[in-house]
Amino acid sequence: MTDTAWSVRNLVRSARRTAPPADGVALDDTALDGVAPSDPAARAALHTAAAERLAGHDRYEQAYLHLREAVRLLNGPTGATVEDELDRLRREHAEAREQSRRDSLTASYNRRYLDERLVDLLGDGTGRVCLALADIDHFKQVNDTHGHPFGDRVRQRMVHELGRELPRGAFCARYGGEEFALVLPDVSADEGIAACEAARERVAAHDWSALHPELRMTISIGVAHAVPGTSGTEALVDEADLLLYTAKQAGRNAVAHRSGDGRVTLAGAASGRRSIPQPDAGRSRPGPATPPPPE
Repeated sequence: MTDTAWSVRNLVRSARRTAPPADGVALDDTALDGVAPSDPAARAALHTAAAERLAGHDRYEQAYLHLREAVRLLNGPTGATVEDELDRLRREHAEAREQSRRDSLTASYNRRYLDERLVDLLGDGTGRVCLALADIDHFKQVNDTHGHPFGDRVRQRMVHELGRELPRGAFCARYGGEEFALVLPDVSADEGIAACEAARERVAAHDWSALHPELRMTISIGVAHAVPGTSGTEALVDEADLLLYTAKQAGRNAVAHRSGDGRVTLAGAASGRRSIPQPDAGRSRPGPATPPPPE
């Protein structure tokens, strides 16, 4: 722990002892709106809570400012207006909330935000959403050859390429490891497949030589489209995961999806490949007894 972190932690503890507890009030806009200008102790408690949250995200300078404001409120008023103070609290709360949704390595959305958004999108009953799971091909070889810090830079660049030129409202999230999710709300199955094929082409055509002269990267993608009234979050994720596995089995650097008759096919340039595996409908990715294809 750095000297700054240690100092802020001690200041937070001190402020917690000095400022009265917020009596279970969470730091959100409702709590801020309910703080009376004539109650500096309650406002100090909210500043202390904000400092704790910011310190938890290693934002020590902003945490210190909140602690200083808490001390000021407990020791007497100054010229700052209550409105300015509450506006600042709202901004800091919004920033902390946004940061909690982001992956620390790639700055893309994280798994937590992905899960929340899928529940919201599927809960409206329209079912017009595509979920794609994308996996970097041969990523283990990249790590083994060039090291993990180099692999981190590849993932960061990959997120940038995946997120470019997505349809309005769509977003990229890190699903785990070298696997990413693309969520495309309010699109048809054909529109979602086309967007994912375009993302695959961007990655394959990208000039990776800035990272290493001989580096070439591709991705495999499985695209699932929600069926109105029948697709839950788990079923949609399982289907996208199964199709991703099929794209890997079919030779990688491909987008796998189901056609109208339920058969699995590949999009774009990979559509002419032979011997595309046809997994049973609703079957999950094979377990350890059936090993996945090599990286």
